[in-house]
Amino acid sequence: MQIHQEEIVALNKDLLVEHKEKLTQLSRKHSNLEDIIDTISNYNIAIPSWALGAGGTRFGKFGFGGEPSTLEQKLEDISVINALTKSANAVSLHIPWDIPKNTNAIKEKATHLGLHFDAMNSNTFQDQDNQEYSYKFGSLCHTDKNVRDQAVAHNKAVIDYGIALGSKSLTVWLADGSNFPGQLNFRRAFENTLASLKEIYAHLPADWKLFIEYKPYEPNFYSMVIQDWGTSHMLAKDLGEQAYTLVDLGHHLPNTNIEHIVATLMTRGMLGGFHFNDSKYGDDDLSVGVMKPYQLFLIFNELVFGMENNPANNPIPAWMIDASHNLKDPLEDLIQSIEAIETAYAKALLIDQKALEEAQLKNDVVTAQRILQDAFNTDVKTILAEARLRNDGAIDPISAYRSLDVRNVLIKERGMNSKATGL
Repeated sequence: MQIHQEEIVALNKDLLVEHKEKLTQLSRKHSNLEDIIDTISNYNIAIPSWALGAGGTRFGKFGFGGEPSTLEQKLEDISVINALTKSANAVSLHIPWDIPKNTNAIKEKATHLGLHFDAMNSNTFQDQDNQEYSYKFGSLCHTDKNVRDQAVAHNKAVIDYGIALGSKSLTVWLADGSNFPGQLNFRRAFENTLASLKEIYAHLPADWKLFIEYKPYEPNFYSMVIQDWGTSHMLAKDLGEQAYTLVDLGHHLPNTNIEHIVATLMTRGMLGGFHFNDSKYGDDDLSVGVMKPYQLFLIFNELVFGMENNPANNPIPAWMIDASHNLKDPLEDLIQSIEAIETAYAKALLIDQKALEEAQLKNDVVTAQRILQDAFNTDVKTILAEARLRNDGAIDPISAYRSLDVRNVLIKERGMNSKATGL
């Protein structure tokens, strides 16, 4: 399915008058409104190839119909999201769930749809068909060098796919760890992982980045080899200037101060990537901002400050949504997540950083809190709508999605029983 510009224009028509009135009112309150709209207009978030079908749990999976059963169809679904939001022009590809059979054809199709390829993602947390060695007891950390070599070779192959597609980065997430005390030697596992990563790093083109993701638990529950940002940071520093830490919001223990981690990494120029989702209990992979919108806002406060005050030359992070849900239409879920991310970003841009710094230097806790909460409590829907409108997107993407009856159109095209590759 492809959404045409005239359809979006028609859907926006009835909303334009009210929208312009709200924009005029907002411009009277915020002198930097144009700058904020411009920043949001230029913001884009990568959509992962695994998030376009039904997610699930270990108990079951419930399909939606019309799911993309090929990589080509996944690109088409991302183009639908991008047509409505104008904030999703990048694809984050997972190998081997979405191996392109013809990289030139896939790259051509993506370009035709106005998309490009963001970070590539390797998979050594599952055994694949016809795989010679098992990852049951780890991959890059494994005691058997044959297993480690196999995992290294896979990551090198993912880089090669990325080169062909025009990607510039690789994300490595490891399920490696242990379920029982004594199962593995922590130091040996770390050293094996570092040695394996060095081989992968040596295969990177000079203009690529390597992102090292971390997670405190799951699928292993006694230990994870890369369990926190500090371990990721140590590995990245040992690898070289092209390696960075990647922060996933769900990859923290409950009540972790993620905004503090973000600030620390940016101070050292080491925050390379950012995966958005939300959680109540653990790595729940819920829609962004559905549980902890204030925390997301505080994280963006640190991101905004870090990008504007950047003596360590931290790169602009690679942004990606990493959510998976088994109840919502996946495309609606992704649209909602994009809106939540941009809401937090816009509110963070409203913060008077100069006034906040003055309050902090005076140790005026009450004023500092008020400055943050005033920005957080501002309704920024009109800002997001204007940013989309200027990019020829939909004023209200969810309403437009439903008015265009996208899911039923996809069911007619692909059938009720189509299943997405990947998860």
